[in-house]
Amino acid sequence: MTYPFLQHYWCFIVSLLGALLVFLLFVQGANAAIFSLGRTQEERRMLINSTSRKWEFTFTTLVTFGGAFFASFPLFYSTSFGGAYWLWMIILFSFVLQAVSYEFQNKIGNFLGPTTFQCFLVLNGIIGPLLLGGAVATFFEGSNFIIEKNNLTEISAPVISSWANGSHGLDALLNPWVLVLGVAVMFLARTLGILYIINNVDDDTVRTRCRHQLCIAAAIFVVLFVVYLIHLLLKDGFAYSDEGIISMEPNKYLHNLIDMWYITIVLLLGVVLVLFGIAKTLLSKTFIQGIWPAGVGTVLTVLALLLTSAWNHTAYYPSTADLQSSLTLENSCSSYFTLNTMFWVSLLVPFVLAYIIYCWRKIDSKKIDRAEIAADDHAY
Repeated sequence: MTYPFLQHYWCFIVSLLGALLVFLLFVQGANAAIFSLGRTQEERRMLINSTSRKWEFTFTTLVTFGGAFFASFPLFYSTSFGGAYWLWMIILFSFVLQAVSYEFQNKIGNFLGPTTFQCFLVLNGIIGPLLLGGAVATFFEGSNFIIEKNNLTEISAPVISSWANGSHGLDALLNPWVLVLGVAVMFLARTLGILYIINNVDDDTVRTRCRHQLCIAAAIFVVLFVVYLIHLLLKDGFAYSDEGIISMEPNKYLHNLIDMWYITIVLLLGVVLVLFGIAKTLLSKTFIQGIWPAGVGTVLTVLALLLTSAWNHTAYYPSTADLQSSLTLENSCSSYFTLNTMFWVSLLVPFVLAYIIYCWRKIDSKKIDRAEIAADDHAY
């Protein structure tokens, strides 16, 4: 195994984790819609107990995504997670708020009332996907940081990367294209969340309401995604030479999809599966499995986009403050020894995924209905 192979392999693994994370944001998407899908406390409890069985998967994947990035591309980790810490701290705080809201909304002595904590769930359902989508957009739009590797020898301040302003990541939200993709991911999460509720909650009233909301959320997502995809194909991208010199290349991401035709096939397949899952659910009142084709399609689409941002001599984390500070697979990765050791450890991942699938099937062996909520003393 060569060093470049390991760099591309770990880029694939990290991108796959990122794609799975975007799919698992259906928990946040469903939470954001609990007041529009559930008109009574009983209906909202069904929705919340449905998503509460899966939120750990989302949070664990987020932590694993960050850990994999830290181990394989530590310079990205120190630059983004360390420099843009306000952005990431808000994301993490919203996830902590989610966990607290599940546990305390119906606890004895909750003087705030269950509605307050349900509002916190809605807040997490909006902020989490919006900011994570914005973070993904910075892989194409760039971030405001500077890399000075020579600072490593400075005893007083051995800081390699630094943010070029005091906003520490929040300045990315001033870029309208970052907001476009962020809002697109937010409505994608909402779409997936509604599809999940249709599949997981056995209640005709809720399912009818879900299909109406699905039409609105999916339409907004599709429009925003198409707009951003067109922008991405037409914009200048961040390329680098064999010597590591970074430069702007017109239509770089379009060229990537042409050069890496297999990535284009994955992208198109993903888009078709997402649209199929949505359309089939809207056209057939008896079809409740839309979350699965749409979920698989989401993973494939996001995986293809993330690989497009990094493979084929592309700077995956561009710097708008200093072009030559942009991060590439070559200048930001761990040592050959580290990547090679982690490669063998990563072979255990299929066993972990098999365990997750087994647990998921056990959890969803029975659909949630009104009778279960009324009879279960441990329901949220």
